Amino acid sequence: MVVVCLIIIAETGLLVGFFLPGDSLLFTVGLMIGAGVIDVPIWLACILISVSAVVGDQLGYFIGRKVGPAVFKRPNSKLFSQKNAERAEQFFVKYGAKAVIFAHFVPIMRTFVPVAAGVGRMKYSYYLRNNILGALTWGLLVPLIGYFLGNIAFIRDHVILVTIALVLISLIPVLLEVVKARRKATSENS
Repeated sequence: MVVVCLIIIAETGLLVGFFLPGDSLLFTVGLMIGAGVIDVPIWLACILISVSAVVGDQLGYFIGRKVGPAVFKRPNSKLFSQKNAERAEQFFVKYGAKAVIFAHFVPIMRTFVPVAAGVGRMKYSYYLRNNILGALTWGLLVPLIGYFLGNIAFIRDHVILVTIALVLISLIPVLLEVVKARRKATSENS
């Protein structure tokens, strides 16, 4: 569980964690606990996952809050511009709580929303309250779905194959984006 918690912290708190498999990892942990492969109570796993998500999100928020203003003031940067920092602030004014809560369920957004909330100067108490709600919902719901499926005889008997299938399925959106980007690049070069 320590490795799982470290992955969740990295995915939700460090900008380099966007490629990590949060949803499929949580689902697989629940699945393996339900199938008896991992010997940890599901309630403990859910608590540890939720706490890890909150900790990671706080790291991301403070990275955005402390480092963001200096990075976004660079004059020649297209991605890290003052205009983008202002857009982040406007985004959180408009979507606020929803963005923080639901970002946990969207790969890549899980990594960037906490940082953007810090850059956008979202009020910390407001961010923290909604972040805890989102992290708890994600940290409970996803592993519990896996856990209950892990109690199904067929899945329990084929847990390794089901896990491999889940990992492959979770890669489909990434592969589709790669294909889409390559097609776009090819059409722009033609």
